[in-house]
Amino acid sequence: MIKPHRRQALYLAFLLHRLSGLGLALFLPLHFYVLGRALDGEAAFDATLGWTEGPLVKIAEFGLVFLLAVHFFGGLRLLALENLRWSDRHKNYAAAAVAIAFFVACGFLLRAF
Repeated sequence: MIKPHRRQALYLAFLLHRLSGLGLALFLPLHFYVLGRALDGEAAFDATLGWTEGPLVKIAEFGLVFLLAVHFFGGLRLLALENLRWSDRHKNYAAAAVAIAFFVACGFLLRAF
């Protein structure tokens, strides 16, 4: 049975912030691999970048930008939570953080295609 506090919006905001950080951490080795290919020469780097033009990679980039934006705005929400007075509007701040992150990621996706 799900505990009652785990159904609240602020717990879900915490969970989304934690999972987005984990997703970003899992992305870093791939990012460093692609950057490391530049050390093998221009041809190797260009060959590695060639597969980034596919539609699946563009959709994955949308997910990456969404995770980054969620983590960023969730972190701002946490800073506000720790440094400002508590109010009942913190649930709205959490929802706004996810909405803004979604729109930022959608803007990136539209620009990518």
